Amino acid sequence: MSTTSPSASGPEAPEVEASGADRTNAAIRNLVDAQTTDGAWPSEEYELLLVEWAAAMRDDAAEPVS
Repeated sequence: MSTTSPSASGPEAPEVEASGADRTNAAIRNLVDAQTTDGAWPSEEYELLLVEWAAAMRDDAAEPVS
């Protein structure tokens, strides 16, 4: 029984395009991570990203899985 890890030269996994919800979620994480304890919270930008994320979740759920 071999205990070696997969080779780096092996076949690469197919690239999966990020969904709209994934992209917006990443933007939300970046916004939160960029905040400092002494700064004001960008509530308008955060709210817009949440609305965008919710719309993307609906769009992603409506698309058929192939």
